[in-house]
Amino acid sequence: MPPPRTRGTALRQRLAELRGPDVPAKALDARALAALAANPGCARRAILDGAGVNKTALASALGAPSAFGQSQFALTRGNAFEAKVKADGGAELLRLVHEKLDRSAEPPAEARVPDLTATGPQGRTARTALELREAVAHPGAWTLLDHPMLALDVAGSPAFLEPDAVVVHPDGSWTVVEIKSFPLLDGSADPAKVGAAARQAAVYVLALEEVAARLDPAPRVRHRILLVCPRDFSNHPAASAVDVRKQRAVTARQLARLTRIEDIADALPEGTCFSPELPAEELTAAVESVPATYAPECLSACELAFHCRSRSRETGAVTSLGRAVRAELGGLTTVEDVLAAARGEAGDPSDPAVAALRRAATLRAEALEAACR
Repeated sequence: MPPPRTRGTALRQRLAELRGPDVPAKALDARALAALAANPGCARRAILDGAGVNKTALASALGAPSAFGQSQFALTRGNAFEAKVKADGGAELLRLVHEKLDRSAEPPAEARVPDLTATGPQGRTARTALELREAVAHPGAWTLLDHPMLALDVAGSPAFLEPDAVVVHPDGSWTVVEIKSFPLLDGSADPAKVGAAARQAAVYVLALEEVAARLDPAPRVRHRILLVCPRDFSNHPAASAVDVRKQRAVTARQLARLTRIEDIADALPEGTCFSPELPAEELTAAVESVPATYAPECLSACELAFHCRSRSRETGAVTSLGRAVRAELGGLTTVEDVLAAARGEAGDPSDPAVAALRRAATLRAEALEAACR
């Protein structure tokens, strides 16, 4: 068996070949990682994200461009709001952390804001770990880490993550801060957006826990994160404490289920490449060589969703109807199989799914007959 260094180098070379010659890798961020964890059975997304393939460009090359992602206006507005929240050494941000999460501590009259500049993601990750260790070694003060860099192992490949901020409390505990541009209206926000932010923050919590585990004693990573948003329709920050224990547990379990990226790569045909510069027919064959697990939820989380939906509909896969329907149908994997079972033309009558379909078909026929009388 080759040593880990050699095996890791070979994997990086293989992933670079999958991206295409001279194509820079697209970083796997927490938003993408949360979406990947929500659909751990999708080998296609796992290998594309692991290889750093730009799925937006890939979807366009396949003829199924997606509108997934934030608009430039939303990004600009979000950056301006984040700058406002972190102004003056993060005074307002630390005040919100104290107010919502740690009233028993001394108010943050001043805080340490270390410089996290370093070369490359590995260097920034090491610098972040060093500053976290320094903050824990000097309790009694507040520390604000602005855009730290964290690393998380995902199916055997490292993902580098950049939360908006991490705060070290005077007692040495750590809190993840998420800053979003959607508003808090009368103290509450869109539940779907809050849920997405919580799933994203849960990824950061997992990565922070890996850093904490390397310290002795291990600091406490708080499972209540601070979500900072504009108040109502103004640009003034408001905050809410969000418990992410459930999202953290689900994400950890789903990430553990992911097939190792090197196993997926080894199963691909020799010469497979996902470069958008390839001819459409060759590129489509490369993408289809990796199995996908499509569900309607992918439309809000994956750039390739429209392509996968089209393929799913072409094959009549029941996954296009949603995960809940798929779970109810058991071994019936296509719409054709479902209809045949309902008509009594196929399927085991003792199968609960088949029996339920036939009963539903009978009730439907009776209802239509009664309506025609």
